[in-house]
Amino acid sequence: MKKKVKFVFHHLLLTFLSLIWLVPIVWLFVTSLSGYKGINTMNFFPTEWSLDNFVQLFLRPDTVANFPAWFKNSMIIGAFSCLISTSFVLMVAYAMSCMRFKGRKALMSFAIILGMFPGVLSMIAIYFVMKMLSLSNSLFGLIVIYSAGSGLGYLICKGFFDTIPVSLRESAKLEGASELTIFTKIVIPLSKPIIVYTVINSFLAPWMDFVIAKLMIRSKNPVDWTVAMGLYNLVQRTLVGEYFSVFCAGGVIVAVPISILFVLMQKFYVEGVTGGAVKG
Repeated sequence: MKKKVKFVFHHLLLTFLSLIWLVPIVWLFVTSLSGYKGINTMNFFPTEWSLDNFVQLFLRPDTVANFPAWFKNSMIIGAFSCLISTSFVLMVAYAMSCMRFKGRKALMSFAIILGMFPGVLSMIAIYFVMKMLSLSNSLFGLIVIYSAGSGLGYLICKGFFDTIPVSLRESAKLEGASELTIFTKIVIPLSKPIIVYTVINSFLAPWMDFVIAKLMIRSKNPVDWTVAMGLYNLVQRTLVGEYFSVFCAGGVIVAVPISILFVLMQKFYVEGVTGGAVKG
């Protein structure tokens, strides 16, 4: 009887927490389909349904809501940052896992300690450095920022590489293979789960980031903004009455590709996390 009560209590608690988590998402979605442009706090579900908010996002961009330009900028930043960051993480993880050199353990410890410091502590310094390089108001500058320190996130990827049998690399070395050949022809083909995990994480950070983008992009022209900056601007006090439903529609559009990516790659994503956690 005690086990049944505990079982029921746990599931009721999980159900309650799920509702708390899902209600804002459902409200965001139904509001995006509302025919009323402002915030309607009187009704959870809209009294008038419409797809006009999505049509406005893509087909009627204006000086305030230029979603196509925001989406393009965020996609450029996300795609290039993902490509560069994934390459950095895989190469650093391979060096730390499969190669032996002087100072390796000290360097690993330093990288882990450095990664514990919150990134906000260095944002002002980064801004002034990028400003001196004339990169403080450009997409290229954001790509550099998102990619530069990505190698510090090598730990989970290294743990996955540690699970690959050493005998495979040793056999390749006996055949005369170089480290680059071993990395590209042996390790990478066996590491699909961790590569998927790394790609998703490398794309999510720049795609969803607001703080660094807001700090670096100083332009007043909405065409130069990212999705996060543009959507945030729509909920300013002077605009929220006319653009809140459009903001919700934008939030749905931003979330859908990420959700689909997670659903399609869930198997590999979970394998990457669990595989990378086997060894430290």
